[in-house]
Amino acid sequence: MRQSQLFTKTRRNAPTDEVAKNAQLLIRAGYIHKEMAGVYSYLPLGLRVIKKIESVIRNEIEKIGGIELLLPSFHPKENWEKTGRWNSMDDLYKVTDSSKREVALGPTHEEIITPLAKEFISSYKDLPAALYQFQTKFRMELRSKSGILRGREFIMKDLYSFHRDQKDLDRFYEKAKSAYTEIFKKIGIGEKTFLTFASGGSFSKYSHEFQTLTGAGEDTIYVDQKRGLAVNKEVYTDALLKELGLKKGDLVEEKAIEVGNIFNLGSKFSKPFGLTYKNEAGEETPVLMGCYGIGLGRVMGTVVEVLGDEKGIVWPESIAPFQIHLISLGEKGSAIEKSAEELYVGLTKNDVSVLFDDRDLRAGEKFADADLIGIPYRLVLGKETHKEGRVELKKRTEEKTSLHTKEELISRFTKIHV
Repeated sequence: MRQSQLFTKTRRNAPTDEVAKNAQLLIRAGYIHKEMAGVYSYLPLGLRVIKKIESVIRNEIEKIGGIELLLPSFHPKENWEKTGRWNSMDDLYKVTDSSKREVALGPTHEEIITPLAKEFISSYKDLPAALYQFQTKFRMELRSKSGILRGREFIMKDLYSFHRDQKDLDRFYEKAKSAYTEIFKKIGIGEKTFLTFASGGSFSKYSHEFQTLTGAGEDTIYVDQKRGLAVNKEVYTDALLKELGLKKGDLVEEKAIEVGNIFNLGSKFSKPFGLTYKNEAGEETPVLMGCYGIGLGRVMGTVVEVLGDEKGIVWPESIAPFQIHLISLGEKGSAIEKSAEELYVGLTKNDVSVLFDDRDLRAGEKFADADLIGIPYRLVLGKETHKEGRVELKKRTEEKTSLHTKEELISRFTKIHV
């Protein structure tokens, strides 16, 4: 893509009411636009990142048997009354149309997926099943001060699994844990993300969160680095530590951001909707359920919080909007510009994603924008290197540069294409 045609532009300053690092950098770099507190538009660069995150998640969830579908945002009031959450969920958005019919804007989808599953699950032969989606959720969030880490409208991957007994549920639950670990590793925050024991609320004894360490986090957790486990402050009890074999002396208090969670739902939702199956003896038995969530915007914001530096965003290659930021320092119509154009065409023909800075700006402005936008590799064609028939290569995370021919670069990036 040519940067002159990107539609969005970088900004020197973020809105004065944005205090979160993720929002400041993403707005300045042209990834998102704030519409109101907790509501953001994803601009072309931001959407590319979200789609990359979605792809990483989809690949891992399908490896463990997840089947993708898409459920509605409008939920019948009756479904939420059956589970008792119409009146008990404080952050539920309720909408009334002109016919006085009330519906909920879905903050989560147990009230939709469970009666849907009832249409297709009737026998032990239909189990297990795992259904997931990428969907916009709505929650009446009154603390929307953390950029895209905590929104009123946000994109979530929510997976729901259905099982005949606890053993089968536990088996899939462990697969989901492993999939989540792999997801955060591939996204680039695996080393700072810990499986964290948390309160199970009304669902189970406890749930599991995946918490990423950062000073910007709103959660307090206690981490055992050696074992790669943590405990949320809300469930930090002597009894739990004993059960997990954790010693207080091995735990370090940290701030963290929750990037994913998984719950053992048991029969909490299957019973209200009468979701049962017939076992081998022909007996009606409640289906057991699990749910597994990841907020895509929250993951995106967490990466910015954790990896960003004083110059701007630093994207891991797996989710960067482009692999290369190509910068031409030649004037319009110059030999340098023509050479940059040839390199751009050569790379894109080989399916290497490139943001080509073809704008008529000073070198310093282009370099500053490249650091702010945070694409993993920067290629620069300038007067001195052009004389030698070389192109300057620099990684966003490094200060050193190296010189290469156009042919070498095309070959190199075609091989490591993400």
